[in-house]
Amino acid sequence: MQIDELQKMDLGGQAKVMKALAHPSRLLIVQALMNHELCVGELRDLLGQDISTVSRHLSVLKNAGLLAEEKRGLYVYYKLTTPCLSTFLNCVTQMVSESKTS
Repeated sequence: MQIDELQKMDLGGQAKVMKALAHPSRLLIVQALMNHELCVGELRDLLGQDISTVSRHLSVLKNAGLLAEEKRGLYVYYKLTTPCLSTFLNCVTQMVSESKTS
């Protein structure tokens, strides 16, 4: 089977998203943003990491197209751009849970 250029581009985009999610702190950020948008300070408190580390994680997620930001006064708020991400992560959670019981 030969993969054309369009399929290769799609696979590259998928890999970029998977790489962005491949860190526990970034997964925690995504989980938190499933409920509502949060500012950097709130995410810093949630992660227990310094602002620069949280900002780097947010940058990775944003560059993968998973987050949008909105500046309000002195604060920048982040939200998920992909609501279907929760379905994917729930599937992964179920798979991991089932593998622990087998």
